[in-house]
Amino acid sequence: MRPFNHLNAASLEEASAALREPGAVAMAGGGDLLGALKDDIAREYPRLVVNLKTIPGLDGIEIRDGKLCLGALCLLGDLSRNETVRAVAPMVADAAAKCASPALRENTTLGGNLCQLPRCWYFRKLLNRFDCARKGGERCFAMTGDNRYHSVFGPAVFEGCDGKKHACIAVNQAELAPGLLALEAEVVTSARTLPIGEFFGVGLMSATVLEPGELVTEVRIPLPPAGTRMAYKRFSFRKSIDFPVVNVAVAILPGNEYRIALGGVAPIPRRAAAAEALLAGKELTPELAAKAGEAAVEGAKPTEANAYKLQLVKTLVKRELLAL
Repeated sequence: MRPFNHLNAASLEEASAALREPGAVAMAGGGDLLGALKDDIAREYPRLVVNLKTIPGLDGIEIRDGKLCLGALCLLGDLSRNETVRAVAPMVADAAAKCASPALRENTTLGGNLCQLPRCWYFRKLLNRFDCARKGGERCFAMTGDNRYHSVFGPAVFEGCDGKKHACIAVNQAELAPGLLALEAEVVTSARTLPIGEFFGVGLMSATVLEPGELVTEVRIPLPPAGTRMAYKRFSFRKSIDFPVVNVAVAILPGNEYRIALGGVAPIPRRAAAAEALLAGKELTPELAAKAGEAAVEGAKPTEANAYKLQLVKTLVKRELLAL
């Protein structure tokens, strides 16, 4: 790695002020950032790394005001084991338990998982060999290159540093995002509170809508009504230290209200709105579950290389609905 300055932030205010300066980046668990630094993937190397782990009070897990409140610095290992999380939001605990490896889960944080940069191999190629649009370049190399793990719902369009519109088909692979989306969580930052469906975004060196100096402090999950059933399932090609190719979170609330969220299929986590509408108020049958799987991929625009993801989504949605 190249030399850089390091700051152990003592407060949110100190961290926010430091991160508003050009060339500053935040570090929580460090799993995402350290890999990016070692591989030198960005156009410009960071001048300052701001350590957030030294800020007190951001790792709590508690029920407050009718919501399960999870600090941004909660370790995934703690989330996976915590009895309160397992009782209130078991699919969030299950997702945390499936991230990375046991050792990495003891260092990786909730906030870091939600804010991680794209895993596209063009974006991540060492020494910035592919200066893609997401880093300030002129094109998305995956559009015409190897896109077998990329979006099946088309690209996201964003404004580049040149003021022009650019597209990106890299998917969001925050493992906890689908479960939190299905539970309609909200993200609290140092500046505002956002529904989690509005938190993710596509921009230069960013997978969220956070502004410079804005930090995630907490994730709040409304307590599900009694009788809510939920499940989380991922598909990956390797069982150890692998990101999900597709992941699905399903919740069935009393009154047959269905919520289905998908990850790994689009530039931001996605609610399967057509499938939810199809199921609304109905008793589940195998035939209806299969139709919901079909509806979950409505509007998809896969490439030849990643069309297999559609079958994965259909099958996972159907199976998890029937499992509940």
